[in-house]
Amino acid sequence: MTRAFSASDLRSRAWAAAAAVVDPEIPVLTIVDLGVLRDVRVEDGAVEVFITPTYSGCPAMDMIAIEVGLALEQAGFRAPKVTRVLSPAWTTDWITEEGKAKLERFGIAPPNGKAGRRALFGQERVTCPQCGSQETSRISEFGSTPCKALYRCTACAEPFDYFKCI
Repeated sequence: MTRAFSASDLRSRAWAAAAAVVDPEIPVLTIVDLGVLRDVRVEDGAVEVFITPTYSGCPAMDMIAIEVGLALEQAGFRAPKVTRVLSPAWTTDWITEEGKAKLERFGIAPPNGKAGRRALFGQERVTCPQCGSQETSRISEFGSTPCKALYRCTACAEPFDYFKCI
């Protein structure tokens, strides 16, 4: 006998499958940690997942969409649909507290505070994820990916990425 799943059960299973997908650029973060997974909808057994890129040209989004589709298929969903949502635009405010802690443990300084004009036009005090010093300086506006800046700590002399507030 085959068990019939409710729409709520199917949505929970689909969410769990999609939520397990990691960011290909920062593999310690899931797309939930990053705030990229926006919604999961199930209608008549068909699943659609909504993701928002960290910025419109993010090269990781193609891989994330493929990985989400594969995760859903492996969870038993046939022909899942992955839809990119550009509005509202993603912001670092969507990174979870757990995601920020994971970034720091991985050696990437998490974004400071809320995104806004200060983040775009002001100088930010960035704490070194290696030693905790705020005696840091920006080396380059762009780090290993466009959403990060490259910093150096003057206390421990280590370079590190900072996830910019956007």
